[in-house]
Amino acid sequence: MVASFQAPYTASGALDADLESRGYAVVAPADVMALSGDAQSALDALKPSWDDLRPDTYLKDGGRYRKRRHSCFVLQDGALAQAPHRAHWQSLDYNALHGGMRRWFEPVDPAVVAQSAWTHLLASIGTICSRRMPVARWYIEAHQFRIDTSDGIGRPTPEGAHRDGVDFVAVVLVDRQGIKGGETRVFEAQGPAGQRFTLFEPWSMLLLDDVRMIHETTPIQPLSGYGHRDTLVLTYRAAGFQGDD
Repeated sequence: MVASFQAPYTASGALDADLESRGYAVVAPADVMALSGDAQSALDALKPSWDDLRPDTYLKDGGRYRKRRHSCFVLQDGALAQAPHRAHWQSLDYNALHGGMRRWFEPVDPAVVAQSAWTHLLASIGTICSRRMPVARWYIEAHQFRIDTSDGIGRPTPEGAHRDGVDFVAVVLVDRQGIKGGETRVFEAQGPAGQRFTLFEPWSMLLLDDVRMIHETTPIQPLSGYGHRDTLVLTYRAAGFQGDD
């Protein structure tokens, strides 16, 4: 039997302090909603789009367990604008498994991007990042992921514990159904300290300083039959989109 540790939610009002002192914060759903200014019903209206993600054909382990969509945005002066569709690229320094490839994924559905809850969520997280690191603009990559158990096991991070090569990363749990596992692990990049926990509540969020922290999520297994884990992963980078420099 594998132990399951509850998410160590940051106290309301202490998000900035935790991000500065620990390098990460775990934000409860109610606080995510307070940040974005949206009711749960508005966020839940985004959920059906996770049923229409497309297979990730780049998995080097031959798996069929990951579906996704990907789009890019620029946040400047509080205004969010979608960037022209582009490939997702990471260097081998940050992704030893899938780095060095230009991976083209289907974009996020325009009907999703048009919803105010989408804009509010991305912009509000950018505001938090700007309080830690004031910059002229944020280059944001948005990844909708569904990891399922069609192969018997699903791997949220097949590349293992990693950094993403950006400034900040937000991992938002959208839903999990019929699974066990999927434990989040966060480690200091330059030290021994770390923490493990599982995000169970929809719209809970891990926000981390990507320069200081390494993270991973353990594989999922079905409780009975088919199960899945849906997340929205948002990366914030000040120096432009990866691959441009």
